[in-house]
Amino acid sequence: MLKKLSILLTTAILLSACLPSPPDRSASKTITVYGFSIMKEALEKDIYPAFKAKWKSEHNEDIEFVSSFAGSETVTNQILQGAPADIAILSIERDADRLVQGNAANANWHSLPANGIVNKTPFIILVRAGNPKGIHDFADLGKPGIKIIHPDPASSGGAQWSILAIYGSQLKKSEAESGNKDTVRATNTLKAIWKNVISSPGSAREARTQFELGQGDALITYELEGLMMKQAGAQIEMIVPPATILSEHPAVLIDRNVTDAKRPVVEAFLNYLWSDEAQQAFVKNHFRSATNDSFNDANKEFAQIQQPFTAEYFGGWGKAYPEIIDAIFLKQVQAK
Repeated sequence: MLKKLSILLTTAILLSACLPSPPDRSASKTITVYGFSIMKEALEKDIYPAFKAKWKSEHNEDIEFVSSFAGSETVTNQILQGAPADIAILSIERDADRLVQGNAANANWHSLPANGIVNKTPFIILVRAGNPKGIHDFADLGKPGIKIIHPDPASSGGAQWSILAIYGSQLKKSEAESGNKDTVRATNTLKAIWKNVISSPGSAREARTQFELGQGDALITYELEGLMMKQAGAQIEMIVPPATILSEHPAVLIDRNVTDAKRPVVEAFLNYLWSDEAQQAFVKNHFRSATNDSFNDANKEFAQIQQPFTAEYFGGWGKAYPEIIDAIFLKQVQAK
């Protein structure tokens, strides 16, 4: 009897060894996202958790996220040097193009929804409570005695947007007054403002931190940074220039790093960024939607911009960077 039981047990073990193992439901995939500094809250508080829940319900698979945030130029340089990003969310289109030129991303990122732009936000000025320096527009920042915090254009996409905001605002104002774009006026305004810059940290978020710590009289930054500071009870005021730029932020797949096994979920997450759910989450976190302006009505804190413009006002980033950031700011303003 014992011999028969032994034979039956051995047979059962051999049969079980031949059967396929059940799928490991505890296994998870990790998506690595590199983003410019102010993307942190929207992604970590709302976008990641919502996508993880959606993917789990549809595929019964757990997803984890790893993030790294810094200035847009810094993030781009890190990826070009081999950082393991699957997706990059950048401040400026130029950085997306640099990733394409470096063979890290495909050139077709513009074929994504909204031409690859996931969200946008206008540039404003933050001042101390009561506005003691009487700042009402970009040009006021060039007055003697004003101390400005401004991120470094060498590392920060936000800094480059700020330069375009200042320069473009003067072109817009002169155009409205005389019908002509006064480039001399715009350049001189940049020069006057840059003389008053007392600190140039590496990213928009670092610049905000310095301002929060009491440094400077004014900070040029993304609208959402001001709204987040007000939400936290900071003693500041937001000054909305009549003419200012709307920054537009691209997302790209880092094709070089994405394995075949991970590609379906990485691409699904990338496309999720343009879903109604994600766009509304961006608005909740003070970004403006790139796909549906009506979503922006849900955020009553958004400022009304009298004369908004984008990089297209300068002919796109292909002209804005060489003609304004490089030829005017770097070579004429910052060099002196």
